[in-house]
Amino acid sequence: MKLIQSGGIYNLIIQLSKDKEIKIGRLGTFIFPEGFYIYTGSAQNGLERRINRHLSSSKKFHWHIDYLLSYARTIKVLKYFRGRKDECRLNRMIGKGAGASTIVRKFGSSDCNCRTHLHYFKDIPTHFPEFY
Repeated sequence: MKLIQSGGIYNLIIQLSKDKEIKIGRLGTFIFPEGFYIYTGSAQNGLERRINRHLSSSKKFHWHIDYLLSYARTIKVLKYFRGRKDECRLNRMIGKGAGASTIVRKFGSSDCNCRTHLHYFKDIPTHFPEFY
C-alpha cells in the first residue's frame, strides 16, 4: 500500500520586474524593489491545493503573499514533504543566504517568531539550502 503525502512546506521563487509600491493587508504599504523573492510557507493538509491557489490569478486575498503575487510572477516552486516545524528552519536558512534581505517584517510570519517569511535578493539566488 502506497502512502500519499498531502502536507509539507514549500518555497515560491518570485520575480518582480520593476520597483512597486504594494499594500500588504494590515501590514501596510511598502516599496518592493525589482528583483527576486523567496517565500516560505506550509500546508499540512493539501500542499498541492495551497500551491495551486498561490499560482492562480483569480482569488480573494487572504495571505500576505497574495498581495505580492498580484504584481509578481512565480518562476519556480520547491516542495518538501516535511513537518510544519521545519518551515521556520528552512526559512532561517534562506535568510542567511548571500544577498538575502528583509523588505517587510512579519510578512507571512504572523503565527511564529520569525522576522519574515519573505526574503529579497537583487539577483536570482543560484544556491538553495541543503534541506532533505
